[in-house]
Amino acid sequence: MSVTVRKAVAADAPALHDLAAATFALACPPGTIQRDIDAFVGTQLSVGRFGEYLANPDREVLIAGDFLGYTMLVYEEPKDADVATALTARPTVELSKCYVVADQHGGGVGSALMAATLDSARRRGVAAVWLGVNQENGRANRFYEKHGFHIVGTKRFLVGDQEHDDYTRERRFERD
Repeated sequence: MSVTVRKAVAADAPALHDLAAATFALACPPGTIQRDIDAFVGTQLSVGRFGEYLANPDREVLIAGDFLGYTMLVYEEPKDADVATALTARPTVELSKCYVVADQHGGGVGSALMAATLDSARRRGVAAVWLGVNQENGRANRFYEKHGFHIVGTKRFLVGDQEHDDYTRERRFERD
């Protein structure tokens, strides 16, 4: 399957919000309260927030196909002390979002999106990419492992009032 990946533009904010609303819960562990998921999507993944993300030069959003998935890279030093301590390479970039609609899982969309995302990060000259992923999300952890992300630590992720345990994973780039 050939998947086109492109950089998002401001006009994509509404469709990105809809995509986030359809995919965010897929990353949450069992037992996450739906109203907390909805509140997170409504605040952190709203149309307005996507507009802010897309206007920020330290963020890059990539879209796979006709809104089949998206990633967001954040080119900033980690604010979480546990993450900052665990990472092994600098400069680094956070892969803050990596989501694919459920009916496309296993069909190559995620791999194409990840390849384009890593290529973009590499072109910006970082030494590594890091991410947080819920420890109970076996599917996502297998995907990230397959794409060279190794566990380097742990962190907490808040959805509503619920704290979730995440792995901090890092993928270093080989230097020539």
